[in-house]
Amino acid sequence: MTVNPIDLEVVTEGLISIVREMRQTIFRTAHSPVIADAQDFSCALFDPQGQMVAQGRDMPGHVIAMPASVAEIFADFADEMRPGDLYIVNDPYRGGSHLNDVTLISPVFVDGKLFLFPCVRMHWADIGGMTPGSVSGQATEILQEGLRIPPIKLIEEGRPNRAAFDIVFANVRMADERRGDLESSIAACHTAERRLRELVARHGTGLVLESVAANMDRTEQRLRDMIRALPDGTYRYEDYLDLYTDGRYDAAIVRCRLTVDGDEIEADFRGSSTQVAAVVNSSRAMTVAGVFIAVKSALDPGGLVNHGAFRPLRVHTEPGTVVHVSYPAPANAHSEVRKRVISAVMAALSQVAPDLIAADQFGTTFQNLIGGVDEHTGRPYLYYDYPAGGNGGFLESDGPSAMNPVDLGDISTIQSVERLETEIPILVEACELRTGSCGDGVRRGGLGSRRETRLLASGGAYSVQTDRTTVPPYGLRHGGPGAPTVTHLRRPDGERVDFATPGKVAGFPMREGDVLVMESAGGGGWGDPLERAPEDVAGDVAQEYLSADDARQRYGVELDPAGQVDPAATAATRQRLRDARRWLRTTVTAKPAYTGQRGQRRLAYVAPGSGLAEDTLVEVHGGHPAPLRAWIRHDAALAADELALDDDGLQILGTAAHDRSHVRVLAGGGGA
Repeated sequence: MTVNPIDLEVVTEGLISIVREMRQTIFRTAHSPVIADAQDFSCALFDPQGQMVAQGRDMPGHVIAMPASVAEIFADFADEMRPGDLYIVNDPYRGGSHLNDVTLISPVFVDGKLFLFPCVRMHWADIGGMTPGSVSGQATEILQEGLRIPPIKLIEEGRPNRAAFDIVFANVRMADERRGDLESSIAACHTAERRLRELVARHGTGLVLESVAANMDRTEQRLRDMIRALPDGTYRYEDYLDLYTDGRYDAAIVRCRLTVDGDEIEADFRGSSTQVAAVVNSSRAMTVAGVFIAVKSALDPGGLVNHGAFRPLRVHTEPGTVVHVSYPAPANAHSEVRKRVISAVMAALSQVAPDLIAADQFGTTFQNLIGGVDEHTGRPYLYYDYPAGGNGGFLESDGPSAMNPVDLGDISTIQSVERLETEIPILVEACELRTGSCGDGVRRGGLGSRRETRLLASGGAYSVQTDRTTVPPYGLRHGGPGAPTVTHLRRPDGERVDFATPGKVAGFPMREGDVLVMESAGGGGWGDPLERAPEDVAGDVAQEYLSADDARQRYGVELDPAGQVDPAATAATRQRLRDARRWLRTTVTAKPAYTGQRGQRRLAYVAPGSGLAEDTLVEVHGGHPAPLRAWIRHDAALAADELALDDDGLQILGTAAHDRSHVRVLAGGGGA
């Protein structure tokens, strides 16, 4: 049967409106600030086959991964589902993201048959574990990260499973707040069931399900048409996750091989680092979500999101790796791994659709938490913050500043300061753009943000789980990297306290009056910064996005005392900066391509007299838009103007042997 197009649109929008009402139910009834203010939750509807049929303005990192959790619940309970049942799961090894993201589904029956399933995934501010907020930068196994809930019935035919409720709330901090958030999720499912029954009463079960199938089919065809327009081929990229071994930087690698074949895309992550007893691993569901988010946002950002859009994509992972975690490794790096997947897929896509791809986003959810007991009230408190950063520049424009990356959707980037300061013993002293953090380019990256929060309680435990503290967001087409992520404490006497393992901290003791300084990364730049319009650079200085020194040193733009461009001085400075760039001839080497203890870092070989010290982190700009990142090693057999990589490195770079490549120093080791 062919569905009438008007009926199709009415039913499709009716389902989406139900999801929107689910969101409003949670938004108005949840208890914790991270839900009620930040809106860190997502809602969707699924069909009896476990396919996602509708979602609203939700967080892509949540909602795109929901089908994996639904599939696990179906695997255990499909044959025994009854009206009034409600299921809960948060297990990363069984379709979840991290333990804080708790997922509920509630099957709806019509005329005795399964119809559709409301589903809610919500970030609980605490799920137990070794640190307040359950987000530890130092966990070595999942048992330290909190309460792991396999698929279970929380409510059976309308009767609450009291034992399950008691176990859950006996293992989380601030249980009353968690209970309130759970009840809001249940209320959203009940709201959806009422509205679904109203929809069936108006249109009938048959038309609704036929419209669902037709909508998924047209969504699938739309994305297939977009993919078919790309040249067939295989494209490679790799990116890094912050990992420390014995206190030393030992990055883990995410390797992506992206193949365009007709109207399908295959993303292969086999060859990524083996999972580690550290916070650098994530579930396969998050990797699949990252691939979908990158492809959909690049090729078809305006189309609907439902299961039909998943069908043209195939993802390969290997269990026991950072992109497909297995027990007992921790899984709380879900958001960081997902973002590395997005960055790797976007860089690979830039080789085939360069005008559609922006430079790298700031690349981390930047989860900061302070927890303790407020001596004034005797009650526990939890401060959870996640400052947004810069996004990449692109063909048409500079990147947005202090804005969520694509995988976080419409989640609020700035919580209500008044509510935070009323409920938590803190004082938010600054919330501003981070001057100079943007990646340089014809189109510069967006700026990161800077927040300062003073602790008013007598003490607290600080934890952070973040990334991009060492390997910064990349630029495209010779654009510069964004500034890396930085956190530190400022004591009342002015002392600065840095952390031995930046971005990976668990329960660091804070004192009354300490100020937590959070500086998020900037977005990568697009295009050669020495080709940016000088007037645009002057405008950035006037807006205090850049200093006058930044304009001179990074863009070669000379300004007079009034802030106006000096054309002659600018031309001379830009030529001097071009002449000072380091260009090396690439060649092939049989020496080891990687180093690392638990991780993998790519090596690039140069002559001892090249001016680049060993262990210098560099990026190499070649024929492809995205640069290759590597750490320097010396090889006395090379000429002073040579840089050697293995064949795979040259393919990622898009450069043949003996081609000249621009080498930019990022950190460490010295060199210009």
